[in-house]
Amino acid sequence: MDSFDSTKKGLFEILKDVEKGKIQLPDFQRGWVWDDFRIKGLLASVAKSFPIGAVMLLETGNESVRFKSKPIESVQLPQDVKPEMLILDGQQRLTSLYQTIFSNKAVVTRNSRGGIIKRWYYIDMVKAMDPDTDLEEAIFSINENKIMTENIGRNVVLDLSKQEYEFANMMYPVNMVDEMADWYPKFFEYWKYDSEKIKFWNEFMKTVIYDFNHYDIPVIIMKKENPKEAVCQVFEKVNTGGVSLTVFELLTATFASDEFDLKEDWTNIQNQFKSTNILYYTSNTDLLQAVTLYATYQNKLSFPGPIENSPAVSAKRKEMLNLKLSDYLKFKNIIVEGFKKASLILKENHIYSWRDLPYATQLIPMAAILAHLGSEIDNMTKKAKLMKWYWNGVFGELYGAANETRYALDLTQVVEWIQNDGPEPKTVFESNFSHNRLFTLRTRNSAAYKGVYALMLEDNPKDWISGTEINFSSYFDDAIDIHHIFPVAWCEKKENGISPDYYNSIVNKTPLSGPTNKFVSGDAPGKYLERIINKRNITKEQLFEILKGHIVNPEILFKDDFMGFFEDRKEQILQRIELAMGKKIARDSNVLDDTAFEDEPVDDSENNE
Repeated sequence: MDSFDSTKKGLFEILKDVEKGKIQLPDFQRGWVWDDFRIKGLLASVAKSFPIGAVMLLETGNESVRFKSKPIESVQLPQDVKPEMLILDGQQRLTSLYQTIFSNKAVVTRNSRGGIIKRWYYIDMVKAMDPDTDLEEAIFSINENKIMTENIGRNVVLDLSKQEYEFANMMYPVNMVDEMADWYPKFFEYWKYDSEKIKFWNEFMKTVIYDFNHYDIPVIIMKKENPKEAVCQVFEKVNTGGVSLTVFELLTATFASDEFDLKEDWTNIQNQFKSTNILYYTSNTDLLQAVTLYATYQNKLSFPGPIENSPAVSAKRKEMLNLKLSDYLKFKNIIVEGFKKASLILKENHIYSWRDLPYATQLIPMAAILAHLGSEIDNMTKKAKLMKWYWNGVFGELYGAANETRYALDLTQVVEWIQNDGPEPKTVFESNFSHNRLFTLRTRNSAAYKGVYALMLEDNPKDWISGTEINFSSYFDDAIDIHHIFPVAWCEKKENGISPDYYNSIVNKTPLSGPTNKFVSGDAPGKYLERIINKRNITKEQLFEILKGHIVNPEILFKDDFMGFFEDRKEQILQRIELAMGKKIARDSNVLDDTAFEDEPVDDSENNE
């Protein structure tokens, strides 16, 4: 059976169905945004019998594709009017044509600067019949008062505020093209049945008005038997006039058909997330993906038949679009708590801010895992396993592309690993970190860079100047950021000649406050360390202890031995990554291979000047 029908329908037939509510919009359609210029161009195309593109409609009546509907803007309908068709493509064109021809109201549109204006549309009859004038030039609009002025309103250029003024100026209102029988007798009467005017009208009617009344639009009707996934995919493919719809918008319309306001519910959840710095930019799609992942997992666990016949665990788009309202309501609160628990655990591991979150995407399976484990995760051994999985995802850099398949594996395998001591999850088994990767970790564009930064905070290092321990509170209070240890200005001096591949590496960076970074300036370490000792009135040994908390060998640093410092600190960082991942990192080559990784731009905000 074909999933589509193609036909042609008269423009006025379609607009009458719009007015009666037989044709409506699915509630996920965005607002009408066409500007004055485009409306005039559309009207001219119809007047010239030029094609304006096909309209795509969806038959209603499929229980699996239940969208809340709404009438086209300006259409007034009783609440109980159910549509026979929903507009998938053609909203802007049909809305423009309905408002200009059928609504009998000034059209709310936009000017060239994007400002909201109200306009009536007219056809300059004389220009329309001039063979030397393009018909498009004969279509014009006038303000809602129908009076055009100049000289700051002092001089009236055109007044169409009364119907006799329309007759006198030979201006035909577009909103009367479907009611010409009411307009032209009065036009004849105004001109006292002048034979030339009657002849002119007859020519105008045949040349312009006739084309409006007999204009056909190609219509593609998507049959109601199509699944929701196909409907949504088709809509996005044909919706070239705007941004693709999100799953959230589509589910909002679906849930609204059951009188549930997903937008309002998300606003409440978003307010909870925004109170937690790490979750501040968690999106509604992230939430829905986690709920879908968890719902499919729970449905699989509760499946009564053989495991091989059970539904798949998935967070792919198809499953998200098919998420039932009952499952959303059943699982969304526990997933919200899963996100919150994830943020608390990450804070324990020195990831304090969304800016320093390695992968926002990894929060999706993490929230689902924590939703299932509940209070079990408070067991230290189980939490250690969870973090081993987490760090392998970060340092293996496994969440930068399409992740839906990995999410499903993570949820099933990590839960089995933690609860039942099952096999090591694929994410842990597959991850790998090359020691040369440290050379190319230069900015926050990399998840592994952020991961190393978090590991640097493991020992709660102290700021070099203030001596304040860098923890969750001081991180924000003292505007802690990651800064160069050997300053860029010193490295770039000709006599030092340190390559940017080395000095911009995270190996040469550490968390410090803004004032400390400014105090360091561009001096050699031996020089600025002496200044720190004098400023703080501390001993060299006391400063040594502070530097060790930054994974720095203070004796090497005092000697201004960049390469000695670099190799020593690189090794110490690698050991910390090994501990986090629970696996050895091969050190079989000391050759810098820039071709192995995508190069990252330098983040000047971290440079010491």
